[in-house]
Amino acid sequence: MNKREVFVMLPKFNILTPEQVQAVHDHTMKILEEIGVEFLYEPALEVFRKHGQKVDGHRVYFKREFVEEQVKKAPAQFTLHARNPENNLICGGEHIIYMPGYGAPFIHEADGTRRNATMADYDNFVKLAGASKNMHMTGGTVVEPTDVDDRIRHLKMIYSHIKNSDKCFMGSASGRERAEDSIEMAAMLFGGRDVIKEKPALICLINSVTPLKYDDRMLGALMAYAEAGQAMVIASLVMAGSTGPATLAGALALQNAEVLAGITLAQSINPGTPVVYGSTSAITDMATGSLAIGNPECALFTSASAQLARFYGVPSRGGGGLSDAKIADAQAGYESMMTLLATSATGINFVLHTAGILQYFMAMSYEKFMIDDEIAGMVLRYLNGIDFAEEKFAFDVIADVGPGGHFLTQKHTKKNHKFEMRRALLSDRQSYDGWAKEKLDTNARANRKWQEVLANYEPPALDAGLDEALKNFIEKRTAELLK
Repeated sequence: MNKREVFVMLPKFNILTPEQVQAVHDHTMKILEEIGVEFLYEPALEVFRKHGQKVDGHRVYFKREFVEEQVKKAPAQFTLHARNPENNLICGGEHIIYMPGYGAPFIHEADGTRRNATMADYDNFVKLAGASKNMHMTGGTVVEPTDVDDRIRHLKMIYSHIKNSDKCFMGSASGRERAEDSIEMAAMLFGGRDVIKEKPALICLINSVTPLKYDDRMLGALMAYAEAGQAMVIASLVMAGSTGPATLAGALALQNAEVLAGITLAQSINPGTPVVYGSTSAITDMATGSLAIGNPECALFTSASAQLARFYGVPSRGGGGLSDAKIADAQAGYESMMTLLATSATGINFVLHTAGILQYFMAMSYEKFMIDDEIAGMVLRYLNGIDFAEEKFAFDVIADVGPGGHFLTQKHTKKNHKFEMRRALLSDRQSYDGWAKEKLDTNARANRKWQEVLANYEPPALDAGLDEALKNFIEKRTAELLK
């Protein structure tokens, strides 16, 4: 299956009735009007003042009509541009974009041991995503490389995406300065800021601070990306039972208020800014007090968010191969398949955390990446449905074979099986005797597979002059940031 094949996608499954969607919207507007949202960044408050919204200290009280008017300015879909135009991505509509996990500070090894993530791990996961036919972009902060000074980490991460793949990638959202560096490096890659303002090349992740707050770092980045015409995911992570109500309906309304407030700010700065409605909401495990993401409630939040995004006419982000497991075991498999299938079948467009995530976003695993990559391939095939073209009914070959025959040697089988039947790349389908020669379980096969992929991967060539210019920019900024 071609990595950018245009699918005849299955119809999306709605979990909410139109009346329930409207009820979420109405309760959201009441939250925004009567409770408001705090914005801890004076330039953002000034934007709202200029647009006639009530600002009391850091809290903004939104007029319903203003929010609804601003949200309508966001595009229903947009194109992200890659170094290789064949890897350009459409975000929205029937399109789905898979990418690796995001932000984990730890690596969990195959034997269950844990260590800090490094820059070498970062490069490896970017390469694995670059090599995968199921990962459509290399993502953003695939891990937190703890062996690199935090002040310059973003520079090395952006360079890794540019150097190790020619797919789309994400920019830094850790404050305005790092956002500007990301935009500048993307501008160098594509020929200037004017070029990427017309043809967005970056997307970033803007997270609210639940409940009902945005901090200065996220807001500085949001404003920088909006001014530059780059895309952004505006996301909320409500932990039902701790940072949000224990009831899913209440948590959904709270999430919706935070996301719409962020989208409203982006459109107030630059009408038409590409935005994605983002959800990572889940539940609090009441036995431990920790976030729990590998559960049906998380899948319900994701599915409802896809539907809300369609209601507002914008692309959606959510879900992925989510799991609370600590190693790539059976729990990791069944939780990840549930969350990724629900994400995909209900119409999420932009899927962070498709591959590699363990322990409620805290860890990445090489083995889990390969298992999730297999799951992603399975889900993409499922979404493609069944081709009911007349020739696909195969009447003539059925007539030729007749009763009691077989189809193994038919030309029709040779012609069609590669397109109709997905080949498993990790799953074992041998006979018992074949499997018994090594007796490798899924974890062991995944361990072998990721090492083979990295050993054979060759990053796409990068123009030598551009490479040198990027290195010079990084050297210059490193000197400035570390002085």
